[in-house]
Amino acid sequence: MNTMGYKIKKGILYLFLIGLGLTCLLPFLLMIVNSTRSGSEIVTSFTLIPSTHLAENWSKVFEYFNLFKGMLNSLIVALPATLLTAYFSAMTAYGLAMYKFKGSGVIFGMILLFMMIPGQLGLIGFYNLCTKLHLVNSYIPLVVPAVAAPGTVFFLRQYVLSVLPPSLIEAARIDGASELYSFHRIVLPVMSPGIATMAIMAFIGSWNNYLMPMIVLNKNEKFTLPVMMATLRASTDISSNQGAIYLAVTISVIPILLVFAFFSKYIISSISAGAVKE
Repeated sequence: MNTMGYKIKKGILYLFLIGLGLTCLLPFLLMIVNSTRSGSEIVTSFTLIPSTHLAENWSKVFEYFNLFKGMLNSLIVALPATLLTAYFSAMTAYGLAMYKFKGSGVIFGMILLFMMIPGQLGLIGFYNLCTKLHLVNSYIPLVVPAVAAPGTVFFLRQYVLSVLPPSLIEAARIDGASELYSFHRIVLPVMSPGIATMAIMAFIGSWNNYLMPMIVLNKNEKFTLPVMMATLRASTDISSNQGAIYLAVTISVIPILLVFAFFSKYIISSISAGAVKE
């Protein structure tokens, strides 16, 4: 009886999880279906059955902007920004966690303080700085600031404290390893699950960033994909462009899904390698 009851509870739990998973996938399915429908169909009805307006929506997107050029521009910004965020945040977090020096508490407190300050407050000053440095219409202001990511540093510092025993670093020092060698050959592999998690968040944030590229860039050929897609939403005939908007959004999500799938596998494969017992 106990075995039968356990199987029933397990079956109910699986059914619940399957239903929850399907519910989570429903918005993606609706987005894909709407990318094949016309604007009038989207406004007047709801269905999960694809329509026949995919080619029309595709041509309408390219009437406003080059979708592939926008994706390339976004990749040019998102990939370096993600790498800079992951590497330098990991190095900063490791230094704050493992090195005891005067003022480390003050630095960590400032990081927490900057986490609470909205980035939009410094937007005017940042634009004036870019103007004086002649960096307007350049991708540099969208990439270089990724070096300073307080939220990522905070997360990775806590992660280092939980998974990296100090004795492991001390043993490497006794064996004659330099600090940079220890960081690259020991610390980074141990931190890889946390770094991969934050890299996903950094890539998504940079890929979907709309405000900063809109402020810094003013040449159409340099617009990132979110800024280009805004031209569809800002058009006077927005009701007829609904299908084209859904199509552009659907295609823009593909790189995010690929990055998430790649790093998810990396996280799973690294969990056992990062579980070091002291």
